[in-house]
Amino acid sequence: MTDSPTVEIQKHIRCVPGDVARSVLLPGDPARARRIADAFDEARLVADNREYVIFTGKTNGVDISVCSTGIGGSSAAIALEELRSVGAEVFIRVGSAGGRRKDIPIGSLVVLTAAYRGDGVSDEYLPPGFPAVADLDVTKALIQAAEELGYGAFTGIGTTRSAFYARHPELNEQLRRAGVVAAEMEAATLFIVGTLRRAKVGCVLATDSNIYLDEQPTLAEKEALYMQGERMTIRAALRAAQLLEGKS
Repeated sequence: MTDSPTVEIQKHIRCVPGDVARSVLLPGDPARARRIADAFDEARLVADNREYVIFTGKTNGVDISVCSTGIGGSSAAIALEELRSVGAEVFIRVGSAGGRRKDIPIGSLVVLTAAYRGDGVSDEYLPPGFPAVADLDVTKALIQAAEELGYGAFTGIGTTRSAFYARHPELNEQLRRAGVVAAEMEAATLFIVGTLRRAKVGCVLATDSNIYLDEQPTLAEKEALYMQGERMTIRAALRAAQLLEGKS
C-alpha cells in the first residue's frame, strides 16, 4: 500500500481540490464576496488570503463557490488559473461597471457577450486579434435568469481597461460609437483565460456610474442605485448557476 500523493495547496487562493464547487462566482470586491455568500442557502469560509476571499456552499441544492479577485486582470487571471487547477469549471463574473450608453441608467443589470481587450493581461495569453468572448451557455443562462426574475438586462460587448484613472477620450468615443454597453477591468481577461483553459466564463454587471447620462445623480443616489443593481446581479448569477446544473 502506497501513500496517496500530496496535493499542493494553490499559492494565492490557498485551496486544494474539494474546497470549491464546479461553479464559482467571481466578484472583484472581497466585501461583495461576503454579500454573495450571505445569499447562499448555506456557506462556509474556505480561504481568506490577500484579495482572495472564498466561500463554498449551496444554492437551491446546487454546490456553489464565490471567490473575490481584487481589481484588474492580473489578480483575476490568477484566481481563474488556480480555481481551475482545483476543479472549478464554470465561472460567472459578478461585477460593477460604468455604463457606456445614454439609455443605461445607474443600477442597471448588464450581461456581457464579449469584451474589447484593453486589459493588457490577456495579451500574455493569446494574440491581440483573438476575440474575448463569453461562453454561450453561461450567457444564455444569465439572460434567462434575469428574465425569470423580472429584471431588464442590457446585453452587448463591454470594454475592459487596465488603468482606472487613465483617460483615452478618442478611444472611448470610438468604442461608444461601436455600441459598447459598459466599461470595467476584468471581463476580457477572464474570457481569454477561460477560453484557453477550457472553462466556461460569463459576466453579469451592475452599473455604478455612466459618464454619458445627461443628468447625473448625487453620490448618495448613485450608491443606492448601485447597491440595488448589485443585489440583482447576485440573484441573477445564483439563478444562472442553478440553471446550468439543470435546476428548474
